[in-house]
Order: sequence, then structure tokens, then C-alpha cells
Amino acid sequence: MSGKKEDRLETIFKLQKDLSEMMKLDRYPKDSEGRISALCTAIMHEAVELQRTTNWKWWKTPIPFNVLEAREELIDIWHFVIQASLELNLTPDDILEEYKKKNEINRERQRTGY
Repeated sequence: MSGKKEDRLETIFKLQKDLSEMMKLDRYPKDSEGRISALCTAIMHEAVELQRTTNWKWWKTPIPFNVLEAREELIDIWHFVIQASLELNLTPDDILEEYKKKNEINRERQRTGY
């Protein structure tokens, strides 16, 4: 690494790739579309778990928001998003470029009253 700070997203991708190589994947879909579908399901369920850390039920007495639990659930989502990125052969550079493109579209939508 010659003194240069390693890119954080590159580090996350490497950690996820290493983790996926450790996993028992006999029940993981064999085809790309099936894997993306499974990862979408996992992301949705983790998002529900994140939502459950909030007081979204207006009819219930609220409890203190557990930021640490919410952060853990958000990181679970990140694991699956990064895995989906790997499945789609997206690199951190690809993600940055796609993000910039979509960000500009979203900015234009805001400017034009979308």
C-alpha cells in the first residue's frame, strides 16, 4: 500500500468477497438472476428489521430509539447491497460513476419540480 490510504469502499468490497468465499452456499441460487432476487429479499427483510428499531407504530407507546441496533441493521443491508454489487460485477469505481449519473438525474428532477 506504499503509504497511500486504501479506499474505504475497496476495503468493504474485499471484506465482503472474503466473507462470501467462507460461506456455505449450497442453498444460494446458482444463476445470477436468482442470486439477485435472493439478495433483494434479504435487503427488504433487513430494511424491515431496521424499521422495527423505530417508533413507526403511531398507535403504540414509543420506546427510546436504539441507535446501536439501528446501525447494526443498516450494516446488514450494506452486506447484501455489496454482495449484489459483486454479483453484478460492479466495482467501487462503477458504483461511483452510476451514483453520479443517477444523482444528477435526481437533482434535475428536483430543479424541475418532479
